[in-house]
Order: sequence, then C-alpha cells, then structure tokens
Amino acid sequence: MKIIYKDGSVGECPQEEELHVLRHTAAHIMAQAIKRLFPEADFAYGPATQNGFYYDVDLGERKLGPEDLEAIEKEMRKICKENLPVKSFVLNREDSKKLMAERGEKFKLEHIDDLADETEFSFYQQGEYVDMCLGPHLTYTKALKAFKITQQSGAYWKNDSERQMLTRINGVAFRNAEELAEWEKQQQEARERDHRKIGREMRLFMTDDLVGRGLPMFLPNGYTVWQELENYIKEKERRLGYQHVMTPCVGTVDLYKTSGHWDHYKENMFPAMEMEGEAYVLRPMNCPHHMRIYANRPRSYRNLPIRIGEIAHDFRYEASGTLKGIERGRHFCQNDAHLFVTPEQIKDEVSRVCDLIFDVYKDFGITDYRCVLSLRDPADKKKYHDDDEMWNTAESALREVLLSLGIDFTEEIGEAAFYGPKLDVNVKPAVGAEYTLSTCQLDFCLPARFDLKYIDRDGSEKCPVVIHRAILGSLDRFMAYLIEETKGRFPLWLAPTQVKVLPVSEKTLDYADAVTEKLSDAGIRAVLDESNEKIGYKIRLAQQEDRVPYMLVLGAKEAESGTVTVRTRTGEDLGAMELDAFLARIRGEIDSKAR
Repeated sequence: MKIIYKDGSVGECPQEEELHVLRHTAAHIMAQAIKRLFPEADFAYGPATQNGFYYDVDLGERKLGPEDLEAIEKEMRKICKENLPVKSFVLNREDSKKLMAERGEKFKLEHIDDLADETEFSFYQQGEYVDMCLGPHLTYTKALKAFKITQQSGAYWKNDSERQMLTRINGVAFRNAEELAEWEKQQQEARERDHRKIGREMRLFMTDDLVGRGLPMFLPNGYTVWQELENYIKEKERRLGYQHVMTPCVGTVDLYKTSGHWDHYKENMFPAMEMEGEAYVLRPMNCPHHMRIYANRPRSYRNLPIRIGEIAHDFRYEASGTLKGIERGRHFCQNDAHLFVTPEQIKDEVSRVCDLIFDVYKDFGITDYRCVLSLRDPADKKKYHDDDEMWNTAESALREVLLSLGIDFTEEIGEAAFYGPKLDVNVKPAVGAEYTLSTCQLDFCLPARFDLKYIDRDGSEKCPVVIHRAILGSLDRFMAYLIEETKGRFPLWLAPTQVKVLPVSEKTLDYADAVTEKLSDAGIRAVLDESNEKIGYKIRLAQQEDRVPYMLVLGAKEAESGTVTVRTRTGEDLGAMELDAFLARIRGEIDSKAR
C-alpha cells in the first residue's frame, strides 16, 4: 500500500501502520464530503482511533439526522470513485495562518497558535479539500475501499466543558470488504449481548429521565440477581475475617478536603449542598468514612489487620456521553473494603486479596483477563498527591509483592489513584473493549492525612498502611458483565426465576399450583404461568425472553402420576421425574453454584 509523507515522498506503508493510515485518510475524505454537503462546516480535530476515525465539526445551528449520515457516506464513496490524488506541502507559520484564515478555519488557526514553538506546518490536499496534518496518507482516494459512518455525538472543543460543543461524526475503515463484514458481524453480536437490551427484555432494570440520567433502578428480577451477588461476596469475605459496616451516602466537604478528594476529584463529584452553615456532598467513594471508623477508638498492633467491608452506594457525576446502563452510571454500589495493616502485613494481605479475586473469577469462569500495575505520572502534580518519597515507597512495595507472588503484570504510567498505586485486573468481555473489574490499591497517603495510629509492640505510635480493594468492582458493572457474557442466561443460583411451571391446560392448573408451592417452600424461585397460551408459546417465552433455566411441563399424565416433565432453556427434554428427585437435582446445582 503506497503512502505519501508530509515532505511529498512516497513509500510502502509498514503493515502494522496500514489501518492507522487508512483510517486517518478516511477522516479527511469524510471531512471533504461534509464540506461538500454543508459548506458552512468548520473542522476541529479529525484523528484515526483504535477502532476507526472521527472528525469534530462545527455545523452552526444544523442538527444531523440519520439521513445526513447516509448522505455523507454516499458522498465519501463518490470521492473515492473520483480517485483524487493526495498531495502534501509545507508552509511557514505566517503562510499557514494566512491559508487557514482564507479558508475560514478558526479552529485550525487556534491550533497553530497553541503550537507556539513550531515554525512550519504540513498540509494534505485532495481535490478542493485542504487539511493541516502530519500524515502520512494514502496516495489516492480510491485506495480507501471499505468504510462505514457509524454514529454522531457531541464533543467539546479541546475536551473542555467550558468551550464550544461540536458534532463528532464517527466511522470505521478496514483494508477490504471482508474485514468490514467481520466487523459488522461483531457489531451484531454486540447488539445481541448488550446488557441494556437484555435488561429490558428480562425486566432486570430501567432508567427514567424524570428520575435522572445515569440513575438506573433495579426491578424485582434484577434486584434478585443483585442480592444474590451481594450475599455471595459478603459470605466469602466473612470467612476471611472481614467486618461489614454501613455508612452514609453523604459526607461533609471538610471530610473530602481532609482526604484530598476535594482537590483531586472534585470535578467528578456532585455539587455541594449547603445547609445550616455546613456543606455536604454525595460521596464518590467510601474510603474517608472507613478511615473515620478506624479512628473511632485506639488500636493496637494486636488488632491488625482490620478488614472493613461494605456494599456501598456511591455517586459520581459522569459525563452524559459515557453513561451506559448499569455498566457506567452516576449511582452504583461498590464491593468495597479497606484493610488496615502494619507494613509487615502488606505482602500477606495483598496475597489474600489476589487469592480472593482469582477464586471469584474461577467461580464465574472468568479466564480472559490481565493484571496491570497502575503507577502515577511523576510530572502530573495536579492529579496526584505530591510526595515523591511516599510514591516511591508505595510503588516499590506493591511491585515487590506482585513479583513475589508470581503474578504476571504490565505497568501503566498515569493510571494510579491520586493517593497510591494499584493492581487493576482488566477483563476482556465477549464484545467490546476491556475494562477493570477488580482492583487492589496500596495507600500510605490517606492514613497520614487522617492521622491514623496504632500502638506498636514497642509502645510507639505508628501509622497503618491501608489496602483499598474491590473484588466484584461495583455490583452493577459486574452484573452488566455477567449479562453480556451469558446473554442473560444466568447460572441457576443467580437466575431471577429458577423454575417456571407450565400447565398444559386449565385442567392441570391445580396440580401446577401445588407443584409451584412445594418448590417455593423449598427455597426455589418458581413462577407459575397461568396464562391461556398454548404450551409451545409458554415454553418459547420461558426459554427465549425470560431465559429460565428449567421448565416443568405439567399435563394430565403428570398430574395423574404426580411427576413433572423437565425441559431446559437450551431445549433439552429431560423427561418425566419425581418432583423430589428434581428438587434434589436443582438444589445440588444451586448449592454448588454450578456454572
């Protein structure tokens, strides 16, 4: 594949850069198409991305509809067929500004001013379209063969909420039609697995604009799953010596000034509420509350480690464009805990946290994940607590523990919490990009800020180290992950409805009612379908929409013999069996939490 560089030279594109060059060129061709259709358009940034490309554009008062996106894609295809040559040239600062001014490119002019140290700028041109760019690009527009416009959204100029809102138009581009078709297949799979779609179908949760964006409400089915997850993780924690607490969803601004969140995290918090001379905020995390619980009474080294756990309601003001069902909301519940330890206990406690993470992953069959040691960016004094000695100590300690445990990990700069380094366990879901489920953070900062103490064996006062950890992350996100991994086909122990009882006709309704009652008395979540629908429809509804693990079909034969005919949601017919035998079967499956 031939490409043209900013100096005008032409060469072969390295294979590992082909998609980036294709997508970058696609952004320019899209901008040219937009300009042809909407001459008033003014362009900001238009980069290639990991999965495609986009361009941020000012269209004035115009709002684009689906038909406009179709028109842009059609015009792009026309430009490709025109096979316009792509040319590059370089201008000095003065001539660059003159060219952009003549073309009315106010965002490009501002960008030139931002690059105060640059003396010259490169440009690429195809036909009537000129763009300031470093390149490289394809040499002819016809070389772009497989692309698609995917969506539009809003984006602030320079990602600054105080600046102008622009229209971001996204697309994808690939080497050939086969790769594009494979991508479209993956998108269809993603749509089928989308936890928001499945959540609606299974009546798990809902959102309501009158309640507020990013504030999901769990319906009875979804809350059943949520409670099972809560019980599961709290039982595991209790066995490991965790003590569970319940703390308020609000705290004073002074609490978060003490912790440092007010300085480092304020933009992600809801605004303060002023009343009776005090200012309160909805809490974005639970660490400060747990610090105050530790400080509630004197502590000795004999008391440590102290493991405080909570399924805690937290609130963060996420940007509206990032909200995604229960995967990312403005309200969520963390499976949070804080371990107060001596320096000598760090290794053992981090080891136990890691064992718990991987034990949970084994229970849920999670195998596609990677471990990341997230470190601070030393140059970023605004994001991170400014204490080089503390950071060096904390990062070295966590790195040493992970190495000694034999955990494979990569290191990423700039991904730490503001108060300390952390181990992030990132899962790769069935569709979409990876994200963090579990985390274990080492903190020398907050214990000092809250002046926490314990009496050591020599009688001196020492400051404990705190390990922040979340195993399921937030229950909301973990549930979203499970929905998409299983397509809503939860294992029996988690399923909102575990058994659906399906009488063939009204004649067996009394027997079906008795069977349902016996199942319920045995602690099984059983539902009786009393509708007048045909049995085939009842089975399909239970299998495909409700995704119920087991169905009991009860006709005259079953009522007479006192048996049940068992079907599974996969379509398997297990035949007739005694009700007690069926109960024993599913009770064993539930108790073992079989997948």
